[in-house]
Amino acid sequence: MFGKLLPREGNFFEMFNQHAERIVEAGHAFEQLVANYNDLHLREQYNRDVDNAERAADRVTHDVNRLLHKTFITPIDREQIHKLINTMDDVADLIQDSAETMALYDVRHMTEEISRLTNLSVKCCERVKDAVKYLGKIADPATAEATLKACEEIDRLESDADRVMRSAMSKLFREEPDVREVIKLKAIYELLETITDKCEDVANVIEGIVLENS
Repeated sequence: MFGKLLPREGNFFEMFNQHAERIVEAGHAFEQLVANYNDLHLREQYNRDVDNAERAADRVTHDVNRLLHKTFITPIDREQIHKLINTMDDVADLIQDSAETMALYDVRHMTEEISRLTNLSVKCCERVKDAVKYLGKIADPATAEATLKACEEIDRLESDADRVMRSAMSKLFREEPDVREVIKLKAIYELLETITDKCEDVANVIEGIVLENS
């Protein structure tokens, strides 16, 4: 009888999915901001879209952490739930930070390297969404394998972003004569590469969940 009174499970997997969708929304809005950077009106619009997606992601994180305190029996380890949602939230925060930093530093033009790093970041966010989507069904071996495959893809994209950033830094220090531009662009490149790093952290948490629960 006592067991029936205890709050059980809670829809954590659905909330992970909602959060992952907001991450992808923020990523796509940021990608549009970069693509339309010279149009001030569009830039402001996509900045707002990034902010809205990040705030919505924050609300999901808050709901998950609140539910975690009220739920006695969770579908996976409590620490894993906490770590996954908060690491995912870091991804949304970093996308917003990147958009804000461009505005604060008054970056005048987008470089090819910013576009490439942005593209890799968005692909990482999409793979995070794919990996999270399967989490509720990882007892099925084929699903567990698909989840791990999405995580491997995130690792590969992060390595690509690493290479792009090293090459971008090398080019920046060799070719950019304006010291202020060097400082601005270095900060942006590093932030964008950190988005892919954080997606890799999410992938590592998911891999741990799969290996323990499948």
